[in-house]
Amino acid sequence: MVDTHLHQNSVQDVLDYDREKELKAFDDTKAGVKGVVDSGIVKVPPMFVIQTNELSCETSNSVLSHLQIPVIDLKDIHEGGFLRKQVVEEIQRASETWGFFQIVNHGISEDVMDDMIKGVRRFHEQPTEIKREYYTREKTKKVKFLSNFLLYQSKAANWRDTLYSVIAPDAPNPEELPAACRDIIISYSDNVKRLGVTLLELLSEALGLKPNHLIEMECAVKQELGGHYYPACPEPNRTMGNSAHSDPDFFTILLQDQTGGLQVLYQNQWIDVTPVTGSLVVNLGDLFQLISNDKFKSITHRVLVNQEGPRISVACFFNTHQQVNRLYGPIKELLSDDNPPLYREIQVREYIVHYASKGLGNSALANFRL
Repeated sequence: MVDTHLHQNSVQDVLDYDREKELKAFDDTKAGVKGVVDSGIVKVPPMFVIQTNELSCETSNSVLSHLQIPVIDLKDIHEGGFLRKQVVEEIQRASETWGFFQIVNHGISEDVMDDMIKGVRRFHEQPTEIKREYYTREKTKKVKFLSNFLLYQSKAANWRDTLYSVIAPDAPNPEELPAACRDIIISYSDNVKRLGVTLLELLSEALGLKPNHLIEMECAVKQELGGHYYPACPEPNRTMGNSAHSDPDFFTILLQDQTGGLQVLYQNQWIDVTPVTGSLVVNLGDLFQLISNDKFKSITHRVLVNQEGPRISVACFFNTHQQVNRLYGPIKELLSDDNPPLYREIQVREYIVHYASKGLGNSALANFRL
């Protein structure tokens, strides 16, 4: 038997709910999701609640559920000859099939990586009064703390806070970086920038191009760092750490702690990206799929939340200047009568604007297909 009075109350609650007002109130606290958790909540607020089907695994293929993204050892890349060629071939297979892979022996020490994770945690676990000084949505700020880049565009807010910094080419002055993680951001950034150039050379070779081809295309001149903090969640089955999406860049290098939660969508099945000690995760972005004419893949991924926490990760996004009028389309050397261009040429800022306008979700690439 249905309790009509309770049903009417729940319907009225929905009618009375003002999402824009809740988002604005949350943003105005400048405390992020951690501030919500610290307030003692036991239920996920409505602005974070997602539809149940977004958490589903799409299929229940037991064979696929045991798959792991490739782990590639870079220790032999400077040997040249056959050993380097082997690594390039592994990157090619991973990029064509997954668009995601983990790398080990990449040249960044575990001490530096551990210190970077600790630095991000230190920043986010400071008193709100200190963090609040950095909270802003101003696009021109080189260093900022915020929660949800697309807060007002997305269907549901994500259970995540971020310390963001531009790291190249116009890095902020050291004093602009938070004292809690200033030194390690500078150190880690120097390391990851060098690694980014190395990966771009390997990816060029994996496409059958000269090592400097993608570097000369300026696919990595702009680099941005995101230090993500996913607090423990009282109802992890009702929200997401990061909704399903693909990245609007050329490629991303991700450092993650051992908590887990990152998943990639492979053959319609969500696959866990199990952390490997000392490894970094590399994923190709939408712009790489575009310039490779779909040879290499930018695939959908997401982050689940947990009752245990926090989860810490640090993403470095490699892109080109949005202000530059340069057009990017399928690389001419990859095209032929049998492989005609699948995308029109675009300016990167055009892609970013379209990506941001639709919120996280389906790839924005379809809008630029011929």
